Order: sequence, then C-alpha cells, then structure tokens
Amino acid sequence: MSKAGLMPVEDALDQLLGMANEQRLADSEILPLDEARGRVLASDLVASLDLPPWPNSAMDGYALNLADLHRQPLKVSQKVYAGLAPDALLPGTCARIFTGAPLPPGATCIEMQENVEVLEDGRVRFLQPLKAGQNIRAQGQENRVGDILLRAGKRLGPFELAVAAGQGLAQLHVVRRPRVALLSTGDELVEPGLPLRPGSIYNSNRVLLGHWLKELGCEVIDAGILPDRPAQTRLKLEQLQVAADLILTTGGVSAGDADCLGQVLREDGKPLLWKLAIKPGKPLTVGHFGSVPVIGLPGNPTSALVTFGLLARPYLLRIQGVEEVMPLSFTVNAGFAWNKAGSRREYMRVRLEAGRAVLYPNQSSGVLLGATWADGLVEVPENSTHGIGDELRFIPFSELF
Repeated sequence: MSKAGLMPVEDALDQLLGMANEQRLADSEILPLDEARGRVLASDLVASLDLPPWPNSAMDGYALNLADLHRQPLKVSQKVYAGLAPDALLPGTCARIFTGAPLPPGATCIEMQENVEVLEDGRVRFLQPLKAGQNIRAQGQENRVGDILLRAGKRLGPFELAVAAGQGLAQLHVVRRPRVALLSTGDELVEPGLPLRPGSIYNSNRVLLGHWLKELGCEVIDAGILPDRPAQTRLKLEQLQVAADLILTTGGVSAGDADCLGQVLREDGKPLLWKLAIKPGKPLTVGHFGSVPVIGLPGNPTSALVTFGLLARPYLLRIQGVEEVMPLSFTVNAGFAWNKAGSRREYMRVRLEAGRAVLYPNQSSGVLLGATWADGLVEVPENSTHGIGDELRFIPFSELF
C-alpha cells in the first residue's frame, strides 16, 4: 500500500491478472473467418501447406537456366502466367514469366523485363550479370508444413485472419465470448432518448463500455440501471451471477451513503481490492459476489474510461487466454510543465502536436469530451514533477481500443 493507504496501480493489476489466470475460459467454438475478428485463438494454428507452395516469380520478366546464358540470345519457348502450371524449360531457351507464376522446372533464375532486350525475331538478350535464385521466391519461403503460424491466445485481427486464409482455412477454433453483465448504478441516471428529470443526467457509461466490451470480443448482458438501494443491489447481483462470467458496474463504489455497490460487495461479497493510488479512478473496487468476479468502476466517465482501459481490459483479455495484455506505449516529450507532485499516479488526456504531448484544458474526471479531442493518455508518476520537454509515458487510445 502507498502512504495514503491506497493500492499502487501495479499491485492492483497483478491481483486482477492473478484472478484472471484462475478464471480462464475453457470453452471454445468454431467460427467462419468473417466472424472471427477480435476473437482469441483457442488452439495453435499449424501450417498444412508450404507458402509459397512452389517456387514462383517475384516480378515480370524471363526465366532461364544460368547454364544456357552463354547461348544467348535465347528463344522464348513458353509464357507462364500466375495460376497456370508451366512446362519444363527446354534446353537453350527461356520463358516469359509474370509475377506470382510458378517457376518452370529447369529454370534457375529470373531477370526482370527492364534488363532484357527483345530482338526483332523475338529472341531475348540479357543485359546484366545474373546469379542463381535471382528474383525467385523459394517454396516455403514464408512457412513450411508443420510450422506454428499463430499460437493459442493470439487475438485475431485482419493480418491473422489473412494468414489463416492463406492456409485455405475458412473457419477457426476460438475461445468463446466472455459473458459480461454491464450494470449502471445511480438514481440520477437516465437512458438516452428519455426525458431528463430534475437533477438527472444521461447514462453515457453504458454506451462507452458496451461498445468497448464488444471490441474485446465479449457478449454483453445489458443489466440496465440500478437505483441506489442496498437490497435491490444485492438482489440484482444474485440474479446476474447465474449468467455472467463477470459483473462490470459503474458508480456506487465510493464511500458515500448512496454508494451501495461497494457497500454490498464489502458486506456480502469477497472484496479483493478497493481504492487505488490512481487519478482519476481512485474508488475502483474488485471482488467476488458468490463465485462471480465483480469489477466496480467509478461513475465519472473519464474515471471509468481510465480504469477500464488500464485494469479491466487486461483482465478480460487474460481470461480469454491472451498473454500480452498490456497496451503498447512509448515516451513523448511533455508540452506542459507539472509542478504539483501528487500521491496518486495521474493519467491525463493529451494530443500529440509537433512531437509533444499537449493537455486537454479540462482534466476533470466528469468531462468525457476530452477523449474525443485527445490521442491518448500520458502517465504522470506519483510524487513527481516535470518540465516542458521532459519525457513521459504515452498510451495511445488506438492501443486501448
């Protein structure tokens, strides 16, 4: 724990990933490639054919056997197009060949057409020195039969799906979707499209997190809005634990009289962690209700964004079998000075301009608009200050999503 009694971010992440390792999903399903984007591979993808399956031409040109070069000019004995099986190369001849076409048996190199002179009688003269294997893509250059192309636990994007398609696969074995019950808490919340009551606000967290969960391959159980009532909170958690792999909540996790989710989890559940040395997002609460994990995010939109991206997202990827769950980050130069050393690690919305991180003017945890302006988050370590030009860790939103 930190001096203020708050858990450091690294410790919270270690505990979440430890919990995820114990709760990895064992079930899987077969999906067509068109439906597998964003899902996680359940078993190793092993090559069933060499790629390329035969030697082929890297460019448009002429294939020949180097041993015949002294006989030039050479007669063109055949044309070889991609998709056609060539004949064996006749001694003393060359073959007109096009990019991707199979190499004729007997040919040992290919010369690009720009370095060839075609005479009036159609014979070909080669104008540059040649060497064996030139401009030939060897059989198995990319992979050989039996190679492991993708490991189980790999998250599938366009590149991975294309690799599977290159092996002739029309479907893949993927981990089943985590079932996540998404629950908003708070008497003040109203769903978009309904009239606002006095003192109420629209529920933006459900939209933000619902779409984010789907991007992570989750099946979302929309549990609606829960009023600030302990008995109703307890009943709702009991109902949701039957169908969900995870209960994800927003709001109600601080220490106020109306923060019923945190109260019920601490009284009737098994709390794992509460209150982090992070800004925004300090009230994050994690534990179990019955046998089902519960991640209680703060209710302020940016607090929910930061804690979901940095802590809940890695958990959800890990239970699907993904090992590398942390977003890629890099250092940038600060475009602002920071003279207030705080006791919590702070994540600020910034935009990169001329190679420097520029702050969004309003860093309030209740302001979500800054996320649409920003490129990502910079990390300001606890108990530290910095000047303009100093290096800070930057996490792009593109990595979190």
